[in-house]
Amino acid sequence: MTLAQVETALYEQDYLLWLEQVVEQLRRKDFNGLDIPNLLEEIDDLGKSEKHAVASYLMHLCKHLLKLKYWDTESDRGFRGWAVEVTNFRLQLQRRLKASPSLKVYLENIFDEEYSNGRMLFLNASGSKHQRVPEKPWFALENALDHQ
Repeated sequence: MTLAQVETALYEQDYLLWLEQVVEQLRRKDFNGLDIPNLLEEIDDLGKSEKHAVASYLMHLCKHLLKLKYWDTESDRGFRGWAVEVTNFRLQLQRRLKASPSLKVYLENIFDEEYSNGRMLFLNASGSKHQRVPEKPWFALENALDHQ
């Protein structure tokens, strides 16, 4: 069995141990022994994970902004909780953007789609008529992210 096969087997059998070994190899600058194919896959997945997280936060932020603006029948009971969730999603997004400013471009590219997804969730939850809620956001991404 080659070294690469051993590394791949470890990756498949004990991910955490594999990860610890990769970190140690990188610290020792032992680049020849690295499990490059699986390491590349993991690095790629990290980027996908970050994008998935910010997309989800943005969708839920839009959903809650819609609740605050359009769900009149539940506003007495839900307003405070929705406002807290808006703040939570904004903080989560700001944290991710601070760590990875390049995600802002990604958010700009997916804003309309995630607004549409949040709108769909809102409409399903509220039973509101589709015509009552704009298909396109009435606010800019910067407004959605703003804590004010």
